[in-house]
Amino acid sequence: MARSLTSLAALVGLAWLASPAVAVSRPGVDARTGKRADVPITDPASHVNLFIGTTSSGHAFPGHCGDGNVLETCNCDINSRKRLRKTLADGSPDDVAEPGYFASNLTTDVRIELTATRRAALHRYTFPAGTAIPRMVVDVTNDGQQSNSNPIVHIDQDTGRVTAGSTFAASFGPGTYRAFQCVDFKGVGFDLGSPVEFGTYLGNSPIRGLVDGIQEYTGYRSELGALVGFKTNGDGPTTIFARVGMSFISTDQACQNAESEIPSFDFEGTRAAVRAEWNELLGRVQVETQGVDDDTVELFYSSLYRTHISPADYTGENPLWQSDEPYYDSFYCNWDTFRTLYPLMSLHDPENFARIVRGMINIQQHEGWLPECRGATAKQWMQGGSDGDPILGEFFVKFADQAASLQVPADALYNALLADAEDQPPNWNLQGRQINAWKQFGYIPQDLVEAGGANTKQVSRALEYAFGDFAISQVAKALNKTADGEKYAKRAGNFVNVWNANVSVPGNVSIVGMVQPRFVNGSFGFTDPRHCSPNDPTGSTCFLFNQNFDGFYESSPIVYSQFVPQDNAKLIELQGGPEKFVARLDFIFDQNFFDSTDEPSQQIPFMYHYANKPGHSTQRSRQVLAQHFSTATNGLPGNDDSGAMASYVAFFLAGLYPIPATKQYLLSSPFFPQISFFNPAFNSTTTIITKNFVGNPGDGTGGTVFVQNVTIDGKPAKSNCFLEWDVFQRGATVELTLTDDIEVSCGNGTNALPPSLSTGGFDV
Repeated sequence: MARSLTSLAALVGLAWLASPAVAVSRPGVDARTGKRADVPITDPASHVNLFIGTTSSGHAFPGHCGDGNVLETCNCDINSRKRLRKTLADGSPDDVAEPGYFASNLTTDVRIELTATRRAALHRYTFPAGTAIPRMVVDVTNDGQQSNSNPIVHIDQDTGRVTAGSTFAASFGPGTYRAFQCVDFKGVGFDLGSPVEFGTYLGNSPIRGLVDGIQEYTGYRSELGALVGFKTNGDGPTTIFARVGMSFISTDQACQNAESEIPSFDFEGTRAAVRAEWNELLGRVQVETQGVDDDTVELFYSSLYRTHISPADYTGENPLWQSDEPYYDSFYCNWDTFRTLYPLMSLHDPENFARIVRGMINIQQHEGWLPECRGATAKQWMQGGSDGDPILGEFFVKFADQAASLQVPADALYNALLADAEDQPPNWNLQGRQINAWKQFGYIPQDLVEAGGANTKQVSRALEYAFGDFAISQVAKALNKTADGEKYAKRAGNFVNVWNANVSVPGNVSIVGMVQPRFVNGSFGFTDPRHCSPNDPTGSTCFLFNQNFDGFYESSPIVYSQFVPQDNAKLIELQGGPEKFVARLDFIFDQNFFDSTDEPSQQIPFMYHYANKPGHSTQRSRQVLAQHFSTATNGLPGNDDSGAMASYVAFFLAGLYPIPATKQYLLSSPFFPQISFFNPAFNSTTTIITKNFVGNPGDGTGGTVFVQNVTIDGKPAKSNCFLEWDVFQRGATVELTLTDDIEVSCGNGTNALPPSLSTGGFDV
């Protein structure tokens, strides 16, 4: 049926849901009045392209047993049964997809169609005329990394129902999880009846009539599964439904999930319901398309779509403890997503954001610390440092007044933050922080060896600990915990403790001052500022499992020296003032230190705002999109990382960039004449209108795209560089006047620049 049943529900329900061409109403000009008609995009799912970035990865492998005349000669193992998909005239696969639907045609003339609900999937297989016995392979053990152990499978010879389960290794951590499946079959337009042949297989050896298969893991892993064959529907093509239920609890619950979510095998009804759900969600963000090329609209809605894939709602499927709270999983990982994904949810999807936060709090209550990198109920390796803190901070700073109505308990949220901030876990490779050293030194010493975690990533973790403490300070202030607010704001300034003013970039002494590793005695170590950058002379990447003892994770000291979202004013001071700050940003781009594939680089295009040069932010962010992103199958420069890239692309296209756990969004110009956000928590809509929109330069350079003036509800805004949260909370009309002069400013007055801690900003 597919590469693996354990992953198939996710693939069908999420990763393979794309859009064919569908005609929709688009905003335009009313011929009678000459004014903007503002007709909403009623089918935003039609603008979602799920094939973006799928080249060489992300493909399901549908298959069937079509070889041989008898069950005993069927090829069962995954390599033997693989079949090529048909291709179109241009050489691309003969596939089609939309949110809630995927279809492909195999070279064996079998057509495969898939749709899904939250915990179940419905497949529709059409076999060509002349098929003697349409056979199905139910693959229990292939999870992509051949990690299964103790698999089981059972066939009901009367109904053909297959129940199965196996234990799998976590894909990015030391743990395991057990997953269960339940598969029922139904003929389309005819009574399928009992299977005419059936059996289980081990490896590539099927045994006819064997209804139970089990393999006790003894150090040797072999593929295990079931084969079922049915009668045909006369002389023409035969179409058969396969309904797949999934569960982390039991096979019985997997069957119950399928029966409750897809009771009548209604393929088109399920497909339509999923599409309607996506349309409602995506339709909360509306763009005007006049004067905008179709690829830009497609890139925007496709990116917005991918931000809603992870974390996954596994409510009712938690085998670890009993709770009435939502259970979310696949935080994969917070390090990837805290910067942009959750601030985008704040703008249009607060109810699901609240459920995710409730789930995170519940995990902390049962496991001691907030989840960090988690998948399929198993803890995964941490990438950074307790980056759940800014996620909870983002929610509460934005929705403190609505938290109770959204069923998020403020005291439990704050206690979860304090656990990360004050209590050291037994293994900070999996959750929490190396907090004792952080509290003692104000940094993580490179030469300090403690039991409880790896002695790596000391500098990058320190920067993230500082930002996590900033997020906690913001929550404390919102709760009127003044002393705590001051305490954690002070700890948020600890980033200066890893700043070495005497380090410069080799070959360019004008770029001086860099975050660096530091020892217990207070002296600094040295890491080449180019280390782990695209220009690293040693080719190092600083990925998690590389030999990495230089203090940084997945990015260079040059890039990490820009990561102080809470206090860019102080960062400018450390770097020698606004002119040198701008020169350093230019150096990062012009000398190829900016990495479009890596999360620590995401904010850098917008950092010119803090030096009062927002036009340069606009141009850099547009150049990033033009150079690195498109709607092609290779249109992502790297891993989308659970919507991390998608959310930052969506923000760039919207002309915004968030500062998590604050009430500010940095402002640029959107790629659309108009964009609006509907927020159900406030029942409000905020619309950003470009008064003199004339289009988007194809290469991202120049054009009438720089923000010269901003009004909010007809009144001058205090800044051309950022919008306050209350603009989105109450609903407002923001109007931008654009110019072709890149040297625009944030405006007049001390409050025109975006806020920083050291200049008295961020008073909640």
